[in-house]
Formats: sequence, structure tokens, C-alpha cells
Amino acid sequence: MRVNATTWEGRAPSSEHIEGARRLVLAFGARPRLSAAWDDIAATFGDATVLGCSTSGEIVDTSVLDDSIALAVVDFDRTEVRGATTNLDGGSYASGVRIGRALAAESLRHVLVLSDGLAVNGTELVAGIESALAPTVTVTGGLAGDGARFEHTVVGLGRDLGSERVAAIGLYGDHIRASSASLGGWDSFGPERLVTSASGNVVYEFDHQPALDLYKRYLGEHAKDLPGSALLFPLQVRFREGDEPVVRTILGVDEEHQSMTFAGTVPEGSYARLMKANFDRLIEGAAGAAQVANHGEAAPELAILISCVGRKLVLQQRIEEEVEAVRDVLGPATALVGFYSYGEISPFTPSARCELHNQTMTITTLSEAA
Repeated sequence: MRVNATTWEGRAPSSEHIEGARRLVLAFGARPRLSAAWDDIAATFGDATVLGCSTSGEIVDTSVLDDSIALAVVDFDRTEVRGATTNLDGGSYASGVRIGRALAAESLRHVLVLSDGLAVNGTELVAGIESALAPTVTVTGGLAGDGARFEHTVVGLGRDLGSERVAAIGLYGDHIRASSASLGGWDSFGPERLVTSASGNVVYEFDHQPALDLYKRYLGEHAKDLPGSALLFPLQVRFREGDEPVVRTILGVDEEHQSMTFAGTVPEGSYARLMKANFDRLIEGAAGAAQVANHGEAAPELAILISCVGRKLVLQQRIEEEVEAVRDVLGPATALVGFYSYGEISPFTPSARCELHNQTMTITTLSEAA
């Protein structure tokens, strides 16, 4: 397995020709830049599987970039790559089922999925994919970004790039080694609130009070900048007693209905608390994710980093520190590529079930055994 991680400069990085079934190209870029370059990227790599999406920032090595395209050309020696894509028609769960069924096979070992970041319920998407796959298949990925604009996002596979889409690749065979982890670093504050009215990923009431009104009271002067300012104050959600809490980011607000739309499901009867940033713990979370995702043997050849745009907005000029923390753990031999997202898809640890996360650093490591 060989990896060339770089930025797209209008031509392919030099490498030997590999049969398309064993070559994967990942392209993560700012929406205007990626949309303009997508046809050229797809044409340049011919019969390779090209997968990508729009971002809220790009990661190449230890650099965090804006208005660029992060590119990784991955040449496998013994692993087959297949792709699948679908529209978000009939609901997120149904779209996930279609992706899972299209990729399912006895030899499937790992699925990397990218989705439109605004028109999806990430929780339902993940559940749909996993329902169609064997429990031994691991799933990771993320939701496309659009800076802090929240206007629209794009996802592409092959020559097909568009909004309201899901695209994924499957990795097949006994030689691929995939691992992942997802950690945050936010601090919760204020009382835990009962979700008393919700439907899917839309919350109408906390403690029988209008959800948006209550949330605005916590935000104070930041409320005028919603929904963008919500990235700085996500919610910690606990579904049931004893559950590991997940973090949910707000994608949109409805003033008329005083509701908030989240990237994933927030069910009635769950409990939510507001969260705020802790700079040092955010960086420690990135390092912790790298430690858990590391295979523990030789350094992985590739680490795909998907981190939340909220972390980028909080860390600002310190943003590269979280990527450098990953490098410190994985070492210089591992290629790093990734993007800032509207949601991250991964288990908390390699042995846990897959979840949609927000405000985390999610790391997928890949390598091939001899």
C-alpha cells in the first residue's frame, strides 16, 4: 500500500499506474474550488475510484488549509475498492440501506461514507448502512461541510458530484487493516434538560419550554449569530441511563416553531446539556483519538482525519495544534489527509458501535498486511 497525500494543483502527483480496482483517490475541498475542479480530477485518475466532498477546511499532513483541495492517492497491493452512491430520497435511513446493500459482500471489511451535510439525519443514515452489513464490517466517514455558511454541500463519486447525495467506498479482502476512534474535549455546563418534544433530529421543547428560546437565553449575545454561533455551544445528549453521551451540533433554527434541527437524532426522553470549548482538552482529544485508532503494530500508512468545523472556529490560530498532536502520536511515516465537517461518523473506539458525532476529531487509520 502506497499513499501520496498532497493538494490538487491541476495534475496528478507522479506515481506508477495501478489497476483501477486497487486505486482510491480522496478529494476534500472548499465547495467552489471542488465543484470547479471535480471533472478534471475524475478524468485525470481514469478508472480509479474517486470519492470526495466539500469541506469547512482541508487537512494535508499537519497543515490546515482553506480554499484548497486536499488529495490522497492510495494504491493498494491486495485490497479491492468499490464505490456506491445514492440520492437522499425516501429518508436518510433508506439511503443508508441502499448504500449498504450496494457494497455488501462476504469479503467487505470497511466502509468509508461521505454525505451531504445539511439534508441528512446522520444517525438514521448510519443505522441504515449498518442494517445491510455484517456486524464485522466497520463504518467511518463524515458529513460534508460548507465553511460556516450552512448554504449547501456537495458529495462526489467518480464523475458524479452534487448536493443531497451520499457516496461511499468499500474495502475488500483479508489484507486491509482499518481502525478508528472519535474523541471530543468539550466541557458541559448548566443543568441537564429533558427533551420533552422532538421528532427525529428536530427538537421543539426542553423541559416543556420552547427549545430555541431556552437555547438563546444560554447564548446571550451570541444568539444573534445563529445558526453559525451554535458551533461554539453544542449539546451533549444522553439517550438512556448509562449510555455514553454523544455531542450534537445545530444545523438550523426555525423561529416560527421555536425549534432546532440537529445533525443527528435527539429523541424525546433523552437528556441534553450545553457544552463549551476547553482549548487544551480539544487538542488532548485529538491526540487521544489517534492513540485509540493506532493499530498498535507498525505505524498505519494512512490516517483520514475528519474534525468538526466547530473545533476549527474555537481553536482559530491554534487549529494546527490538533493535527500536530495526531502526528506526534502516529509518527512521521503515516500520511495524514482529511477535512473539517458538519458531522463525524465512527465508533468511539474500535470495539464500539458506529455513531454520528459532532464536535469530535474522528480518525480512521488504514494499512495493508502482507
